Amino acid sequence: MKGGDAVTMTAVARRASCSKETLYKWFGDRDGLLTASVRWQASKVRAGSYDRHHLDANSLRESLQGFWGNWLRVISGPKSIALNRVAVSHAWSGKSNLGSIVLENGRFAIGERLKPLLEDGRAAGLLDFDDTETAFRTFFGLVSRDIQIRLLLGDRLEITEAEIAQDAARATQQFFALYGARDRASFEDRPASFPPQPSETHPRGAPEDEDGKHKPPSS
Repeated sequence: MKGGDAVTMTAVARRASCSKETLYKWFGDRDGLLTASVRWQASKVRAGSYDRHHLDANSLRESLQGFWGNWLRVISGPKSIALNRVAVSHAWSGKSNLGSIVLENGRFAIGERLKPLLEDGRAAGLLDFDDTETAFRTFFGLVSRDIQIRLLLGDRLEITEAEIAQDAARATQQFFALYGARDRASFEDRPASFPPQPSETHPRGAPEDEDGKHKPPSS
């Protein structure tokens, strides 16, 4: 998929060694073909199986790390890079509906797939957030950072399996630091300020006046 104008039913039929009639029968039109391609890519991004009624911190972390590991593998693959590049090039030109197709069947569909896991984590007392969409977008940013935009702009990043696992684990740890129920509760319960200690407010050896108070240093 070298360019948006090259994504035609004729070109795809030639590449797939099948007839255009077969493609039209299977997908309806070009948008149907592109939608199926995006959905197939997005279907690889899943949280895995977990017991929502017995969800603990370890299983939640494993599910989140697995989800984002799958997502990093998909967006760094040549098919996703090509689809997203074409979608961006068509978004403002009005050449096709690929931009909305990618959003609806990619980013938005993936979000709806992960949100139940986040909400189950909140119901289990493991996560604490007010808005699910905001929590998802925060996690999305922690994982993606600048990786996707660099790939779309031609940076030849070679992401290894070890790096994917490390990135997913790091993002999950950062997400728990922000939205983990215990961490957030302990932070919010902490007093706004602590009584300052003399050693923190006055230099050691500062002179005292007759009332025992430290004098400001003379200029």
